[in-house]
Amino acid sequence: MNFYAVKAIYTYEMMRAWRTIMQSIFSPVLSTSLYFIVFGAAIGSRISEIDGVSYGAFIVPGLIMLQLLTQSILNASFGIYFPRFTGTIYEILSAPVSPFEVVLGYVGAAASKSIIIGLIILATAALFVPIHIEHPVWMITFLLLTALSFSLLGFIIGIWADGFEKLQVVPLLIITPLTFLGGTFYSINMLPPFWQTVTLFNPVVYLVSGFRWSFYGIADVNLLASLGATLLFLVLCLGVISWMFKTGYRLKS
Repeated sequence: MNFYAVKAIYTYEMMRAWRTIMQSIFSPVLSTSLYFIVFGAAIGSRISEIDGVSYGAFIVPGLIMLQLLTQSILNASFGIYFPRFTGTIYEILSAPVSPFEVVLGYVGAAASKSIIIGLIILATAALFVPIHIEHPVWMITFLLLTALSFSLLGFIIGIWADGFEKLQVVPLLIITPLTFLGGTFYSINMLPPFWQTVTLFNPVVYLVSGFRWSFYGIADVNLLASLGATLLFLVLCLGVISWMFKTGYRLKS
């Protein structure tokens, strides 16, 4: 493996985040804090507890997951789109670097930035409500798998998009609504039976549920189902990226 190439791509992408630290770090943390204050104050005053957990603490995993999904996609999609936009992607493709090393550099950096944001949000939330993590190993596992999976999705979007507008379509019009409807601010057990069944077709439910279980030991769906859904999504994204490099889809034209 060409570790120098992976390190060069990874370092460049991480430095880009520090050059735009207000947009990359502070903006998602600030928006999450506003979500926490608004929902915690408006709804928390009416709902004291859910499954024995205070409402303020209950929404913390969902808020972290909301930013983790969107930031993973945005970081990875912008990271690979800019070389395509400027034409420097041809230098990368002609260099002695394998597709795996290219993906590892870009996706690794995007996932790292998302995880940093998630941890900062977790520390910020601890200032508002007491947080207890019952299963820290599982929490880290879901954090890593989710960041990697959606960074891979962002990489796919960055190759697919032919304009800056399309980079925003999936995270804003698909991922964010699915996250809001995926049990971020409530337990799906609070819904009528019919809507509980419908909600189970939302893949984000499994991510939020598994992540919340690692905090409080409560979940809307089985833990193995959450883990299996995350791993399946990761494998599907890897398959799509492999196909893109093999066919040169929007990489060589």
